[in-house]
Amino acid sequence: MGVLTMVGQVMLALAILITLHELGHFWAARAFGIRVEKFFLFFDAWGLKLFSFKKGDTEYGIGWLPLGGYVKIAGMVDESLDKEQLNTPPQSWEFRSKPAWQRLIVMLGGVTVNAILGILIMSLSLMYYGDEYMPNANVKYGVHALPLGKKIGFLDGDKIVNINGQALDKFSDALNPKVILGDGTYYVVDRNGQQITIKTPNNFEDLYTKLGKDSGFIVERRKFKLGNIGPATPAAKFDLRTDDYILSIDSHIITYFDEVKRVLKPNTQQTFVILRGKDTLKKVIKIEKEAIVGFNPIAYEYDSLSKKQYYSIVEAFPEGTKRAKELIATQLVAFGKMFKGEMDPRKSLAGPIQIGKLFGENWDWFRFWGFTAMISIVLAFMNLLPIPALDGGHVVFLIVEMVIRRPLPEKFMYFMQMVGMFILLALMIFIFGNDIVQTWFSN
Repeated sequence: MGVLTMVGQVMLALAILITLHELGHFWAARAFGIRVEKFFLFFDAWGLKLFSFKKGDTEYGIGWLPLGGYVKIAGMVDESLDKEQLNTPPQSWEFRSKPAWQRLIVMLGGVTVNAILGILIMSLSLMYYGDEYMPNANVKYGVHALPLGKKIGFLDGDKIVNINGQALDKFSDALNPKVILGDGTYYVVDRNGQQITIKTPNNFEDLYTKLGKDSGFIVERRKFKLGNIGPATPAAKFDLRTDDYILSIDSHIITYFDEVKRVLKPNTQQTFVILRGKDTLKKVIKIEKEAIVGFNPIAYEYDSLSKKQYYSIVEAFPEGTKRAKELIATQLVAFGKMFKGEMDPRKSLAGPIQIGKLFGENWDWFRFWGFTAMISIVLAFMNLLPIPALDGGHVVFLIVEMVIRRPLPEKFMYFMQMVGMFILLALMIFIFGNDIVQTWFSN
């Protein structure tokens, strides 16, 4: 059921984003009197489609291949590679008969809608859900250093004082991709009353994508109690219950959740001292080979320490726009580092499986809209890359045409469309293949 929920969320998000992207092209084309012959969500490859209907000059439908969607604009060299229409004189209702500035607006219609949609969702989410965060000053017990954090110098209990000399308001800002991707980033931490400077290595972003992508490098250190108990787990078999507190395991005092993982031993029996209400219980629990107990921890102090900020409509849209700009800036930096070989694209580019994991196996509307907004902004950015067959490639050719004041040859445009489709196909094979490999080796 969890996998179906994950797939359902990805499909719904893609359906929303693709439909509105193509509507951007469609509306712009219609505004200039250009005929749109087909409007499809997903591809009707080899002529196969789930259903379609025709209204006016346009066939609307849903294809069977969920790798995107398209509008077929009359008189345009596009992914349909329809050469027949190019062998006839240009008609007044065709794309090729319109001025270059109008064609440029048509090509920018999709990314414009995606950018506006991303900002809109982010802004409305800030108004409806608010922004919940942990003030850095309230991270009472410091951080738990994950393997990557330890590798660069963090220790459990470190309290972050500042980053690059700037005071830290929200703890989550310490994990901001802009910080992770930055050159020469350093953290100043309080370690038992002494201030220690931790500099990230030059290849930190590459280490992050290899070692910390799924977990990060530091997390807030929290006191905890037992939450949901998993069925058929050691916790269930030996009668641990929700709201129990673990006081010790094999005489090791347990205060924070990270200490549980540290002392568990696979295929052994371990003695747990449990606080249940006012009673202190001792339980000998058989730990299996996975070295897990089988409960979700509850950070019972979180609600009293965290803050939630709601935004008015006047505040939400500037903040949503700011966050969208930061996301695009992060994408630009990440792509630059990949091209320079400072980041491994095999670890950085996410395919549908990895995207599905982001949405999660439980349907959460807050998380769904958050990732949908993020993907919408990323799609706008990706579509503007100057690759033939993408909107960005068409934009580049139109700008060249406007500079030289004459259309580029149709044979050249057809050839470049073929090159672009080959590049996109190769990229798609790489992303899908990499997605499968990453999933296989992470299990």
